[in-house]
Amino acid sequence: MTADQLIDRMVARLLRDHGKAKHHWRRAIGPIRLYSRDTHPHCNWSATPTGSATDVVLIEALLDDLRLAHPTLSA
Repeated sequence: MTADQLIDRMVARLLRDHGKAKHHWRRAIGPIRLYSRDTHPHCNWSATPTGSATDVVLIEALLDDLRLAHPTLSA
């Protein structure tokens, strides 16, 4: 899975579960940063969501779930 595919999956799930608009969630999720698998073998990506406290909590919970299912992403 790539970072763009991960963001698409997150946006779809947030829309389904919490409404609002695609651009709202894409902006709140922000970019996915990829790291080298040599230095981060267990999880090579991270995100720093922004927005309201509620949005950040929802995104962080989803990120935790997705880290378990997709710990490494390809470039």
